[in-house]
Order: sequence, then structure tokens, then C-alpha cells
Amino acid sequence: MPDTAEARKAPASPATEDTTGLTGGAAQGPDYVIDEMISAKAIAARLEELCREIKQEFRETEQLVVVGLLRGSFIFIADLVREIDLPVEVDFLEVSSYGDAMESSREVRILKDLRGRIEGRDVLVVEDIVDTGHTMHHVHHLLESRLPRRLRTIALLDKPSRREVAFKADWTGFEIPDEFVVGYGIDYAQRNRNLPFIGKVRFPAEE
Repeated sequence: MPDTAEARKAPASPATEDTTGLTGGAAQGPDYVIDEMISAKAIAARLEELCREIKQEFRETEQLVVVGLLRGSFIFIADLVREIDLPVEVDFLEVSSYGDAMESSREVRILKDLRGRIEGRDVLVVEDIVDTGHTMHHVHHLLESRLPRRLRTIALLDKPSRREVAFKADWTGFEIPDEFVVGYGIDYAQRNRNLPFIGKVRFPAEE
């Protein structure tokens, strides 16, 4: 399916890296450390900007169906719906393309489908990170086939250098380089989801 998403809103904010290694508490794994890349303060500020644009886009909606892609988007979607002053319904898709690995498998599997119907309704799909593009391309095609009134997408993070499939979210929080990141809902082998910031995973033994 050709990519129908339009990059119509404000340009994504650049992500800047803090080169200080965080080696204590939740910011350390068994064999790796995490360097802060995007602070909690920067995430909150960008979230406010995005929500203003989303409210404007859907200002005449009867009810906006916000679809979160589990599991990495759960913190992002929770913060989004609290900021969007519109009638909102929340639903979830669980999609797998990573497992416990650091690289996308490129095989997209739907593990949990939506509970509700979206035909004729306004839908916003919320993703944590767009990497190769395979997952969001697949999800967009799947949901578009269910004939929503409007289908828009938002991603917290985007790695354009990794793209293999033509896809761009309608809204993007931050564009980042090709680094493996964790925090703010994003995990490495089910660890570090609870970090309040986005951090880069670094393996000292390999340096």
C-alpha cells in the first residue's frame, strides 16, 4: 500500500544527547549503562506542542479513538490522552517485531487486535518509535482497510536513517540517530520502561 500519511504539522524537535553516563539505579542494566538522550522536561514540552496540534486537527470530532501500540507506547498514550481536551476512547493493538532483540525482525505479527470498531470514526494511532517502518506500514494498512473516517498517526521517536519502508507519521516527537534507546515506556528485554527520560543503551565492554 502506498504511504498516505502526510507530514503536515510542525517539524519534529531535534533530540540532543547528554554524554554523561548514568550508571546508577534504574539507568543501569546487568552489562550496560544508559546515557540520557532526551530529558523528561523536553518530552513534556514537546508533548504539549503535539497535543495542541492534535486538538486542532480533530476539533470537530464526535469522539477520537486513540489506538496505542503495546507495549512501548503505554506511557506516551497515557500522557497524550490526559492533554487532549476532546471526547476520547482508548483502544490497543499489540504488535510484535522485536521480541527481546535489539534489531527489528521485520516480521510483523498482530498479538492483540482492537476490541472496538473504527469504521466511520476518527482514529489516532500512537507508536513509541518508527524504525524500519515495517510495523507502522502494516498497522496503517490494516486499520485503513477498516474504513475509518480519518486515520492519523503519531510517533514519539523516529529513526529516519533506518527506514526500509516508505512511512512517515503525521506527527513526530523527536528524530533520533541510529541508537538503541530505552525509557518512557520503551524497553530492552523488558527492562528500563520506567525511566522518565529517553536514554541510549551503551555496552562498556564493547567500547
